[in-house]
Amino acid sequence: MGKAKAKAKQVKGKLKETVGDATGDKDMQTEGRGEQIAGKAQENAAKVAERLKKSGQ
Repeated sequence: MGKAKAKAKQVKGKLKETVGDATGDKDMQTEGRGEQIAGKAQENAAKVAERLKKSGQ
C-alpha cells in the first residue's frame, strides 16, 4: 500500500472517530482509532520501502 492510500485510511479513521465522538458511539470511535493506527503503520512501512529502494537494496 502506498503512502497516499495509507494517509487516506488515516483520514477515514479520524472521520469515523469524530462521528463516533459526536454521536456517542464508542464502537465507531474505537474503529476509527484502529484505522488511524493501521494507516500510520502502513505509511511507515511505505516510507521504509522507499528508503530501501533509494539505497539500492
